Amino acid sequence: MSIKSMPVWKWVLLLIASFVLALLMYAGAQMAGDISAIDWVNWIIAIAVSAAMIALYAVFVKWFEKHPARDIPRAKLVGDTAKGLAVGAGFMAAVVLVMMAFGLYRITGAGTDRPLAIISAFFLFLYVGVGEEILFRGVLFRWIDEKWGFVAALTVSALLFGAMHYGQPGATWWSSLAIAIEAGLLLGAAYKYSGTLWLPIGIHWAWNFVQGNVFGFQVSGGNAGKSLLQATVNGPDCLTGGAFGAEASIITVILGLGLSVWYLWRIHLKNARKTP
Repeated sequence: MSIKSMPVWKWVLLLIASFVLALLMYAGAQMAGDISAIDWVNWIIAIAVSAAMIALYAVFVKWFEKHPARDIPRAKLVGDTAKGLAVGAGFMAAVVLVMMAFGLYRITGAGTDRPLAIISAFFLFLYVGVGEEILFRGVLFRWIDEKWGFVAALTVSALLFGAMHYGQPGATWWSSLAIAIEAGLLLGAAYKYSGTLWLPIGIHWAWNFVQGNVFGFQVSGGNAGKSLLQATVNGPDCLTGGAFGAEASIITVILGLGLSVWYLWRIHLKNARKTP
């Protein structure tokens, strides 16, 4: 039985079960990431945990939905992930450039006394991106999309993605709404456009790493550790994001919404080409 033809009661129960299983998998991955204090060991663990989550997702879809996972094609792993990394890094760079233009962000130094910590953060954000994209796009978005359509999937997954960040340090209703708009919509649109998890994983991965460990912002209210640039951030919280970080800035929201609209337009064009 397909998801679309499934009775609503069964769809709800299976969606909840799927979401809980994916959440438990992600929680386990986070615990695994805290095993060692040795940098290079953490790199290996992060890569292994990320690969394990992808493999478990493939097994889960095959067992639970009775078909292969179509959104993790090996042929597009490198290409779509690389595109996502470029989009995520470019997006955060654009946010900072706008802040610099308004005098909100000023670089005061560069370099770090712990370069290995930067590499560790890079791999840490890999399994964060993999885990959260499986949870919110691979399970939640996809199931709602197949049953109720794209608009419902985009809206619900974005709002829940923002709500998940409400428990972070310094979070407010505004920071959660901002993440829902700038990131939840963007990642959902990127997933729908590409048809793979690789593109949103790449965006999510670079978004967090570049924001925290290149430009020195808090990442969703949390301290990302060492950064390649040191800077002073001064201005109204609505523009800088305040204690929560750049994700709570109206600048990030506007740019993220603009990029989401661009992906939505690409989806429209893609669907138009399929229509005879």
